[in-house]
Amino acid sequence: MKREGSALCVRAFIVLLWCATGLAAAPPPCLPGLNADPHLAESGGVFYLYPTSDGTEGWMSTSFRAWSSRDLLVWKDEGVVLDLPRDLKWAEVRAWAPAVAFKGGRCYYYFSAAQSIGVAVGEGPVGPFKDPLGKPLVAKGAWKGCQSIDPMVFVDGDGAAYLFFGQGRCMAVKLNDDMVSFDPSQVRDLTPPGYNEGPFVFKRNGIYHLSWSEFDTRDPRYSVACATADSPLGPYRKAAANPILKQRGEVKGAGHHSILRLPGRDEWVIAYHRFRIPGGDGYRRETCLSPLRFDANGAILPVDVFEAVHNRL
Repeated sequence: MKREGSALCVRAFIVLLWCATGLAAAPPPCLPGLNADPHLAESGGVFYLYPTSDGTEGWMSTSFRAWSSRDLLVWKDEGVVLDLPRDLKWAEVRAWAPAVAFKGGRCYYYFSAAQSIGVAVGEGPVGPFKDPLGKPLVAKGAWKGCQSIDPMVFVDGDGAAYLFFGQGRCMAVKLNDDMVSFDPSQVRDLTPPGYNEGPFVFKRNGIYHLSWSEFDTRDPRYSVACATADSPLGPYRKAAANPILKQRGEVKGAGHHSILRLPGRDEWVIAYHRFRIPGGDGYRRETCLSPLRFDANGAILPVDVFEAVHNRL
């Protein structure tokens, strides 16, 4: 515990020093080490990050960790919350791109494993999570041209939940009330122009925003684009001003994101990964947070990858 506390203090000092000096360089990552595909969530006044553990050729991670924070600055490692060989019967490797949704006092943890999509259920944001199905929620190869990875669940104001997923194609479907099943005949293809992977949906002022990653995560041009609709299942209209997140200067491969509204105010944060600085690539990525803003018409403005979230809190 002493080592963990010291590490957190050192990390906070480094971030504060960076703020004070105003260096013309990219801010430090928000998490130590190599982490990608971050999903940012909030529950009970606490923020949580759920990333992919990175750093292996071919993305061969076998488990997922969670991190918690009360200020988006200092993050606590909550440890492994789902271990594929230990907790699943159907997958042991390729633990990618988790996402969570809260409903009915439970936390639903969606994830990619063995190029399929699974779901686990816990009583709180850090589990313990259990697999209620004993099989994938979306099996590998279930839809032609779509790799069954990168799940995201949006819960609307009326309690209805929608699953978005896919690499190559963007698929979407309304979940059943149990949050762990759906009618396959109702799956829709929402793929917008330029789409590759990592869909994310949120709602602001009655408008639904769909965003996604373009190019390949190993490509420095990896970036995030967006579209809007009047209903969660579209049709979505791609915005004229795209991408909203992209490489700049030493920041390369900025993408695979999530977006969160700060509690009690119309201020927003985007979590994403970039190539590690220095020496990173598509297998060595780090997680970052930046403010997300809108213009007077409600369109998402381009994200400044050199602006850190802690300057806004």
